[in-house]
Amino acid sequence: MSAVESNDLSGETRDFLTTPHKLFIDGQWTDPVGGGTIDVFDPATESKIATVACADGDDIDRAVSAARAAFSGEWSKINSHDRTELIWRLADELERHLPFVAELEVLDNGMPRSMAQLAISSFGCRFLRYYAGWATKIHGDTIPVSPQGAPNGASLSYTRREPVGVVGAITPWNVPLTMAISKLGPALAAGCTIVLKPSEETPLTALVLAEMSRKVGFPDGVINILPGYGATAGAALAEHDDVNKIAFTGSTGVGKKILQAASGNLKKVTLELGGKSPVIVFPDADLERVIPGAARAAFFLNGQNCMAGTRLFVHEDVYEQVIDGVAEMAGSFRLGSGLLPDTDLGPLISAAQRDRVLAYIESGKATDAELVCGGEAVEGKGYFVRPTVFGHTSMEMKIAREEIFGPVLCVQAFGDTDTDSGLDALVAEANKSIYGLSASVWTRDISLAHRMAARIDSGQVSINCHAAVDPAIPFGGNKQSGWGREFGKEGLEPYLKTKATTVMF
Repeated sequence: MSAVESNDLSGETRDFLTTPHKLFIDGQWTDPVGGGTIDVFDPATESKIATVACADGDDIDRAVSAARAAFSGEWSKINSHDRTELIWRLADELERHLPFVAELEVLDNGMPRSMAQLAISSFGCRFLRYYAGWATKIHGDTIPVSPQGAPNGASLSYTRREPVGVVGAITPWNVPLTMAISKLGPALAAGCTIVLKPSEETPLTALVLAEMSRKVGFPDGVINILPGYGATAGAALAEHDDVNKIAFTGSTGVGKKILQAASGNLKKVTLELGGKSPVIVFPDADLERVIPGAARAAFFLNGQNCMAGTRLFVHEDVYEQVIDGVAEMAGSFRLGSGLLPDTDLGPLISAAQRDRVLAYIESGKATDAELVCGGEAVEGKGYFVRPTVFGHTSMEMKIAREEIFGPVLCVQAFGDTDTDSGLDALVAEANKSIYGLSASVWTRDISLAHRMAARIDSGQVSINCHAAVDPAIPFGGNKQSGWGREFGKEGLEPYLKTKATTVMF
């Protein structure tokens, strides 16, 4: 029985899945110019659950034109207080339909229902409300200057913060709805209009968000949502000359292509890319917190998240306790459909992703690394791979260097940290990566924790936890993990530009 026919689904979800899904352009549902479609599959059952319209370059042109017209038209006349109200109403509407939207997210992505509900409520709705508050707090400065030629210094100089214009957003499949909201929130608060291309793997909840935006009263053209493939719709959006900014979350390889495509009109670009995050456990750490914390850091969303703590560095004095504890916890995770109440981990997103992860696991088996647990796919329907732990790894191994984006943890022991040279060696090993997105340090020694946090080359470091996120905490990577920051006040800046005005009296 397919997921659509299942009695476990709500009537609202079944109705949505059987409804035609068009492109959302200029406040209207419209057919794509080329007539293309995308089949959407439940990764837990491999069954088709929906078909959505597929945008191409012509559709992107239409959406950008609508966004441009709205930016210079009705949206530009809406004051900051009314922008706050509209964004807040969108959060309220999303919250009212949380069970339906979470269920749809589970079907589309495979994550457990409890995780989908938590992500949408505690991050999605809160994120919209956080940036709703910022809309009324965007302001410039007056600057005391004496320009040449001003009689007796009689002049006034001030700045205005203005919206950058039309934003093109390209979002991934790992946390579909919250990734879409992470682009919409600051763009709308700043006064921009937006063309959003969700991943072709997981387009459904973005389309729900489009309908909600129309229902709560956003003017036509402010929000446009077009599912499509990266090589066509995504590329057309990135290179479009009438787009002022691209906000992209995805792989480092694709991020580099986005950057090249965006160079034509020198549009602003923010890139939130890959990671291979170190988790560093010192011998004095509280192992009752470390073991579940390290397991969750590695296997949250089946490792399909850029912050995943997939490089675990453990002091040799506690190495066996930690790796045994993490492996035991990994083996206890219950794999299954996210719709089932006892599921801990859902499937990977697709057959291609499953095969990619399995290829990495085989490369690990071919090294001197110790396979502690997992290392195989689950038989039957669905793209399931068992959580995998490799011990005694090194940064010379492919599995330890490259982002796998799956449930694979590499554990490495370290020794002396009582001397400066020992600590230097550990820091160098942790930083021996092209990535620099997230990291965590586990110790009771707060002085050591802060010294390590200062020396780890990443955009985010957590102490005695991993990947602490909140709408107010700036998020983004160093090195090849990205450009710019999202979330917090810093996340608003890429959607704004500064204009200086000087008056001589």
